[in-house]
Amino acid sequence: MSRRDQVVYMAAAWCLSYPDADLILKVPLMRAALAEFSGAVQDFDGVLDLFESSERLEIQAHYVREFDLGKRHALHLSYWTDGDTRRRGEVLGNFKKAYRQSDILVDTHGELPDYLPMVLEYAARVDLAAGRDLLIRYRASLEMLRFGLLRDELPHARILQAICATLPGKSPADEQAVMRMAGYGPPTEAVGLDPYDPRLLPVKGV
Repeated sequence: MSRRDQVVYMAAAWCLSYPDADLILKVPLMRAALAEFSGAVQDFDGVLDLFESSERLEIQAHYVREFDLGKRHALHLSYWTDGDTRRRGEVLGNFKKAYRQSDILVDTHGELPDYLPMVLEYAARVDLAAGRDLLIRYRASLEMLRFGLLRDELPHARILQAICATLPGKSPADEQAVMRMAGYGPPTEAVGLDPYDPRLLPVKGV
């Protein structure tokens, strides 16, 4: 089972990353690796088909529009739980600490350490147990991202579904159930700023 999870995590890391030319060339590799496990490739077909059937510039523009220009589909796990509050710095430090404890130099390539594709690649290539622990810890973030992708009818939602399926327990039925599962409300700023931050609520706009 761990080998299947590693393949799912690595394929998910690639499919959720910016689709440059090198990534597009990996599509046959992803299909072949996922095909080794019964039912694994189906969750990735929508994104892989997109990579194969569209022009690269079109795919890249679509990615930037959906993942970079707004927060509807934020790929940074702690954004959903801590927003832009100051305590997020401590949270990001915990991600770095987890990477360091594996005695592996992790190149963040300028990304924050809670960037989902990075966490997935860390789990797939470096330390499956530690990487899975981070995913479990931020299960609520994964589920909220999944609901956002479903709401906007993006094929990446099936990939989030595949990731969540590797983790203990069933996925919540809705966003409110995610918050109940996580046991917390919207993140608050502790230094006198506006205490309301809707990161764990359904995102209606950009």
